[in-house]
Amino acid sequence: MKLDISLDQFEEELTKQGYITEKEDRIALTAYLAAQLEKPILVAGPPGVGKTEIAKVLSQVFSAPLIRLQCYEGLDENKALYEWNYQRQLLRIQMKEESLKEEDLFGLDYLLPRPLLQGLMSDELTILLIDEIDKTDAEFEAFLLEVLGEFQVTIPEMGTVRARKRPFVILTTNGERELSDALKRRCIFLYVNPPTVEKEVRILRAKYPELPDKLAFQVAKAVSILREKLALQKIPSIAETMDWAKALLVMGKTDLDPTWVDATLNLLLKSKEDLELFYREMGAERLLWETKGM
Repeated sequence: MKLDISLDQFEEELTKQGYITEKEDRIALTAYLAAQLEKPILVAGPPGVGKTEIAKVLSQVFSAPLIRLQCYEGLDENKALYEWNYQRQLLRIQMKEESLKEEDLFGLDYLLPRPLLQGLMSDELTILLIDEIDKTDAEFEAFLLEVLGEFQVTIPEMGTVRARKRPFVILTTNGERELSDALKRRCIFLYVNPPTVEKEVRILRAKYPELPDKLAFQVAKAVSILREKLALQKIPSIAETMDWAKALLVMGKTDLDPTWVDATLNLLLKSKEDLELFYREMGAERLLWETKGM
C-alpha cells in the first residue's frame, strides 16, 4: 500500500481525525514510511501513551477495517490464525458420502479464519493490529516471522496462503520481555514517549473544543507532574487525562481547585496504593501549586 499523497497531506489527514502529532514524536513520519515501504511498524512505549490509538486512527484515515489480535500468555496459532470447523466436518462425514475424500474436509468452506488469516485473506486493505506482542512467548513470535516477512502463512492441510492484499500491520509492545532481533528486522521501530504538556493540551482541545484553555493547561500540567514526580504503579494514560478533563467540563469547572482534585482523582489514579502515595507525598494543594510553576 503506497500513498499518493505527501507527508504534509498525510499529517493533515491525521489531524482531521483528531490525532495530534508533532515533528519530534516521528509518529506521522514513521507511519508514512511504513506505508510507502509496505513494512510493519513495531510501536514500543509505556502503557497509556496511545500506541493502540495509532492503529485506530490509521483505520479511519485509510477507511480500512481494523482487525485486532489481542495477545496474551498462552496464545497459540489456532487462536491467532485459524481453526477447522470440526462440527461441520463431522456432519459431512456422517452423511457417509462414498465419494468423500480427506481433502474435501480441508477446504475454505471448513476453515474458521482468526485475525491473522482474516487480514491475509481480505480483498481490501485492512489495518492488522497485533496488540501487546510482548505478552506471548518466543514460539509464537517465531511463528509470526513468516507473516511479517512474507505476508503469507502455511496451513499444513492446504499449503501456503499468500496475502491477497497486504495488510498494514502494527505491533505494539509494553516492553515486558525483549523481542527477537528477527522480528525487529522485519519492522520499522517507533518509540512513543508520554506526551509533553503542550501536546496533551492540543489533544484535549481537539477532543473537547469547549474546554477552557486555562483548564486544559491545568489538567495537562497536573497529569504531567503526577507522571514525572510520583513513582506510581500505574501512570495515568492519555485516555484517563481526557476522562478527567471531560468530567471537570461536565461539572461546569473552568479552573482547578483542591476540592475538585480530591473529588475526581479516582479518574486518574486506579489503585489504593497510588492514591495513598499521592496524599503522602504531594496532595491536592501542592499539585495545584506546582501547576502554576511556583
